[in-house]
Amino acid sequence: MKKYVIDTSVVVKWFSENENETENAVQLRQQLLDGFCSITVPDLLIYELANALKHNPNLTMKEVKVALDSVFDMDIDIRKTEGLVVAHAIDIAFRFRVTVYDAYFMALSQIEKKPFITADYKFLERVKGFRNVIKLSEI
Repeated sequence: MKKYVIDTSVVVKWFSENENETENAVQLRQQLLDGFCSITVPDLLIYELANALKHNPNLTMKEVKVALDSVFDMDIDIRKTEGLVVAHAIDIAFRFRVTVYDAYFMALSQIEKKPFITADYKFLERVKGFRNVIKLSEI
């Protein structure tokens, strides 16, 4: 079974129409639902996702709540914040001048030794040189 850490940029596409790479994101979600892969995320994803969907003008408050409920119903390994991961995220954030929020996902993937999938290509440009990173477009 394939194991991944994904960030919020991927999950947002599960609930957004007419975005680039939505099909790739939905295929990844289907692999999860079919048991062909496992996904690990930090609990930070829940807050980022709720906020991103709140700002989607095509979604109502009720639809945002339903979307979040569906994430909780999926077999996603949601990890609470851990000091070791935070410390590593801070290192990444300072080294590459990115936010600790974004760096946390990458730090978790490195500590877990799982590939990191993202659709945030601006972030990837800033952290060039990291291994085990997969662009959503390459799924």
